[in-house]
Amino acid sequence: MIVPHATSPRAVTKAVVPAAGLGTRFLPATKATPKEMLPVVDKPAIQYVVEEAAAAGLEDVLMVTGRHKRAIEDHFDHAFELEQALAAKGDAVRLDAVRNPARLADIHHMRQGEPLGLGHAVLCARRHVGDQPFAVLLGDDLIDPRETLLSRMLDVRDRYAGSVIALMEVPPEQIHLYGCAAIEATGEDGVVRVTGLVEKPSRKDAPSSYAVIGRYVLDPAVFDTLERTPPGRGGEIQLTDALQELAAGGTVHGVVFDGLRYDTGDKADYLRTVVRLACDRDDLGPEFTAWLKEFVAGLEESTGSGRRPLAA
Repeated sequence: MIVPHATSPRAVTKAVVPAAGLGTRFLPATKATPKEMLPVVDKPAIQYVVEEAAAAGLEDVLMVTGRHKRAIEDHFDHAFELEQALAAKGDAVRLDAVRNPARLADIHHMRQGEPLGLGHAVLCARRHVGDQPFAVLLGDDLIDPRETLLSRMLDVRDRYAGSVIALMEVPPEQIHLYGCAAIEATGEDGVVRVTGLVEKPSRKDAPSSYAVIGRYVLDPAVFDTLERTPPGRGGEIQLTDALQELAAGGTVHGVVFDGLRYDTGDKADYLRTVVRLACDRDDLGPEFTAWLKEFVAGLEESTGSGRRPLAA
């Protein structure tokens, strides 16, 4: 059961999770399996995202999916035959694990139709969201469950209105991988005013070292802006371009995040995510960490001797 971090009613109650990407960086694993369903230890990556939304008090979650994403819908639905089989065995632990995804929130699904970019995916949610502010959570970015980034962003939205984006300082040589924000101080620690945004700039053109990571709390005004936003980088409708227009009007703030974030959209970071979260688990951590230490020691020995290590 997810316990919300929020202690009072919020103006924001809806979350949108874009999940229509093709997952080409993980082929062939994602040929028939949605990238969002790749397991991170024993839960698909997208479940961590929905749990984060639920923990922040967002009870209505819309997943914007595409073709071949039926597995996501099935995961967040009831599996009656499996539940009956586990109940008959008296396996309460696994039964609860199977039932939990469907109980996290009121979950809806719609298809994007065409892969026209993140901005277009957000625009697809317009009818569902209506004229309410809403959160957007990208499935490639996992925020450690012990962090309260989304709740902080919702607090900032309550105080400043407008839209709020999550920012993280990254090394200059990595800024070309992200949207980048030009910022100015607000006088509040960890909260900045965003004055401009650039999608994946070169190192020399980047206005700062602050990258936009996959958490947003958006004012519904973003929909009108997205409607008139032409295709940008990669021929796609970029959410960053729409937010740039809103930032020019002084209605975008940023929350600077320096906590634990896991990027599951990259193969190496995906593997690091699995290892780190497994080490943190009470049921897996002690045994797995002990094995990991032995394995690393073996790697170091084999490097010195020129021998290839054998798997333990």
